[in-house]
Amino acid sequence: MLRIGLTGGIASGKTTIADLFTEFGATVIDTDRIAREIVMPGRPALAALTQALGRGILGTDGNLDRQRLRERIFRDAVTRGRVEGILHPAIISELIRQADSAPGPYQVLVIPLLVEGARRGLVDRVLVVDCPEQQQIERQMSRDGETRENAARALAAQATRAERLAAADDIIVNDGDRARLVEIVAGLDREYRRLAAKK
Repeated sequence: MLRIGLTGGIASGKTTIADLFTEFGATVIDTDRIAREIVMPGRPALAALTQALGRGILGTDGNLDRQRLRERIFRDAVTRGRVEGILHPAIISELIRQADSAPGPYQVLVIPLLVEGARRGLVDRVLVVDCPEQQQIERQMSRDGETRENAARALAAQATRAERLAAADDIIVNDGDRARLVEIVAGLDREYRRLAAKK
């Protein structure tokens, strides 16, 4: 099975691109979705987070308060490291489990921290969604209600734009023109199907 690692900085448009690949018939597995599933109440990852960071990361309903956790990890590198040490192995384990049993002409694995986590070995090709950093900040502020300071802090916690681009086999510049994105994804879909047929 040909596996494409779809990555990009925060608010670069990974979900938009992943949705387009789904429309073209690719199998898309999103680690952001997996990350939400593994911290549902009663799951081991949430219990481990609560044990490590205290019940202050939970809302009154017992669910993970994502905003509160996000603020803590972007303020404190040690906390971020502890959280990543708990969540990342669980996410990758579930990603591999799902990928090994998924059908499709090829798979698109959406892994935001593909470059940062040195997970290149999970995929055959790296597809980077790119856009100017200022646009990422504006999108975060609009989409997530983040302050400019928090948005910039979140951006700084990830690999640099240059690091991601250096790791890319394929690049999509997401500047907001959806019609052009559809054309680009259509072309990549044809190429990935061709490569998958050779595997």
